[in-house]
Amino acid sequence: MEFRTWYGQLRKPTWTPSPQAIGVIWTILHPIIVVSFGFVFYKWYRGSMSWVVTLPFIINLIANILFMPIFAGLRNQFLATLDIVIVLGTIIWMIMAIWPQHRWVAFAQVPYLVWVSIATVAQIDLLLLNH
Repeated sequence: MEFRTWYGQLRKPTWTPSPQAIGVIWTILHPIIVVSFGFVFYKWYRGSMSWVVTLPFIINLIANILFMPIFAGLRNQFLATLDIVIVLGTIIWMIMAIWPQHRWVAFAQVPYLVWVSIATVAQIDLLLLNH
């Protein structure tokens, strides 16, 4: 079954953002993520950022990339929910880890944190409504 057909058949919370809204949000977030994560990875590569500070950024990037293959590919709502909780948790960890050294990077994560908080609640609702 094609993804859009499958997704269309899922029971969703009434407040679920439209696919168009989600696209706009990610269009805004991707440049913020690229610049702030790129800065952290560059600093780590150059030896001026510790592994401990860089680790949540690495885990977050991996979990973020894996969400759609889990959600849309495997269509596993439970694993998708676990994955997005990891994304959310690592954003909080990233902000706390980077704050003492580069506050602008911490502040740059706030829109990402807000969006993923909303998306996490939506994913949990989706899981509960379709379980």
